[in-house]
Amino acid sequence: MKKAMQRSNFSNWDWLEAIGFAHLQRDWRRGVRRVAALCLAIALAFGFTPSVAAEPLTEMAQATPRAVTRGSFVADAVKRVGTAVVRIDTERTVTRRAMPNPMFDDPFRQFFGQDVFPQAPSEQILRGQGSGFVIDQSGIILTNSHVVNGADKVTVTLKDGRVFEGKVRGSDDVSDLAVVKINGTDLPFAALADSDEVSVGDWAIAVGNPLGLDNTVTLGIVSTLHRSSAQVGLVDKRLDFIQTDAAINPGNSGGPLLNDRGEVIGINTAIRADAMGIGFAIPINKAKSVKDALARGEKIPHPYLGVQMTTLTPEIARQNNSDPNSAFTVPEVDGVIVVRVLPNTPAAKAGIRRGDVITEIDQQAIKTADQLQTIVENSRLGQTLKVQVRRGDQTQQLGVKTAELQNNNA
Repeated sequence: MKKAMQRSNFSNWDWLEAIGFAHLQRDWRRGVRRVAALCLAIALAFGFTPSVAAEPLTEMAQATPRAVTRGSFVADAVKRVGTAVVRIDTERTVTRRAMPNPMFDDPFRQFFGQDVFPQAPSEQILRGQGSGFVIDQSGIILTNSHVVNGADKVTVTLKDGRVFEGKVRGSDDVSDLAVVKINGTDLPFAALADSDEVSVGDWAIAVGNPLGLDNTVTLGIVSTLHRSSAQVGLVDKRLDFIQTDAAINPGNSGGPLLNDRGEVIGINTAIRADAMGIGFAIPINKAKSVKDALARGEKIPHPYLGVQMTTLTPEIARQNNSDPNSAFTVPEVDGVIVVRVLPNTPAAKAGIRRGDVITEIDQQAIKTADQLQTIVENSRLGQTLKVQVRRGDQTQQLGVKTAELQNNNA
């Protein structure tokens, strides 16, 4: 009897344990199904489509294949403006003096005389190539001054293969900008952006004809803004460049630098020969400010003072003053030190001297040479600027009347 009760107890326990295990299995399966349903809902919400292996395609699925999207913002931007980018080929005839014939060198030349058997000067055609872009339907093209400067013949080729004779309407070497005119119909043209709205890190797309390879596109970003021409090494220019790492090669000069919407933000103009991945473009707003005057054939005025200068800080001044071999002592202030005064210039006539430190112009504090040059560039021809200078321990006020820049002075 006791053994029978023990077997009965074990049987009851086994039965209860089996029932509990069945409940656990059922709850586990329900949990798995709920997790699977939740994962499927999330996948569908984010646009993922589950695939079923070895499931035959229906006639409807075969008749309506899934659309495939192609392209990028770069392709869209280039498509918008690419037809307006042109190749500019130039020719310039130069005359060279003929080299003396070695047959008539001394002693024969001494015997026959210098003018016996004279040789006519020889002419040589120099060819160049660059880029540009059409900005309106009348055929106005923007490019760099150095692309067309001195050219006797300008040929403009559009992307669609049409070829036009171009006429240089105006050119300005200081800003490196030029306007070329062609006569044609149904001309594509590029949209111009506001370069003041460009930010560091924005996309930059360079389009042009580098090394004779037409319609080449490179992509980068805007690396920095307001890079002065002096920092770039172009001391004969007065520009604040857009710096980019988009590849700009010989032949890209004059082509457009685009934003991600296909609008022109700059004109490709320069590269650094001693650095990789550094190119420079003229902000399009600078071109907007002079293009109409250039198209009319007008000269762009550039006021100047006539000094060579560099930025001075108290630290630089202290280093100079502590050097026993220094040519002179300079005030330990922020400003611009005059390194040289060019003769017969407004600065020379006003009494500015080498070693003077310019600290103010028209009551505006001067901290850098770039700032001073910008103020002078934005002044009017013949305007008298009130210049405050530190000369030794003294402060003087001088009136400098600006004149038109004729050479590479400041």
